[in-house]
Amino acid sequence: MEPVQSSLKKWMRQNENFKEHYEKIRAEVLNDPEIREFLSLHPELSDREIEKNLIKFHEFKSQSKQCNRCKNYGSCINMVKGYSPVLHVKEAEIHLSYEMCHSRIEYEKNSEQEKLISSLYMPKDILNATLANIDQGEGTRKDAIVQLSQFLAEAEKQLPKKGLYFYGSFGIGKTFLLGAAANYLKELGYSSMLIYMPEFVREMKNSINDGTLNKKIDFFKKADILMLDDIGAETQSAWFRDEILGSILQYRMMEGLPVFFTSNFSIELLESQLAETRGKVEEVKALRIIERIKQVTKEVQVEGRNRRDS
Repeated sequence: MEPVQSSLKKWMRQNENFKEHYEKIRAEVLNDPEIREFLSLHPELSDREIEKNLIKFHEFKSQSKQCNRCKNYGSCINMVKGYSPVLHVKEAEIHLSYEMCHSRIEYEKNSEQEKLISSLYMPKDILNATLANIDQGEGTRKDAIVQLSQFLAEAEKQLPKKGLYFYGSFGIGKTFLLGAAANYLKELGYSSMLIYMPEFVREMKNSINDGTLNKKIDFFKKADILMLDDIGAETQSAWFRDEILGSILQYRMMEGLPVFFTSNFSIELLESQLAETRGKVEEVKALRIIERIKQVTKEVQVEGRNRRDS
């Protein structure tokens, strides 16, 4: 690479004892075990070709090879972070190139996986949730975990068309289940969108002003897995219910894309919540949303102690 080559040439020009130091560096480079092995594998190389490429050999020697001098990608000492030098011969000429090392590959894999989970206003502990950290509990809580485990097991082969509708009291860990599921699904390569419903309503209203409404609706429609947290807690708006939520659920129902919900209300009770908007009661429109919810989810009750009080 140019930085090492340039600095070495400059050093050679400025040093009064150039020949003595040149011979010393030459000997160190050519006696390097990896370079000696490389030259032994290519007896066809002429002395002139070897001499001409001493700078490349010096660069190769100075760089870490496949993280043998680095603990991880973050501590990489190479000029091109996360890349290791490789010597090879083509048409009797020596070439030096760089290839991605295993720590860089792992780093990029993890970065890509992190991008698979997007969220609107979800707490950090939810985004870090794992299946191993779920409190198993008893009764309906245990059943909810079984239902979730079945969904995830099916997703290892093919993404199910129906998600789960978790409902129950405050603070019993319904949202945590969503976070754990999202993290498991990202390992399988699926993208998840986690949304806190009250903030979702505000986000979509603000999107009207900045011209991003349709783009965001399209994103929510097409995410592999959509997770809507605390539905029924938002201030009801006929516009949001019919034009936003209805449109998203209709698309996902037609395309067989799963949706997860958490709520303090059963689906039956949610219907009355959705029907009342600013003094109006619109049962037919609410029922239309409920029918779509039933098409994209399976209702599961979750009970247990309030973990926010502990």
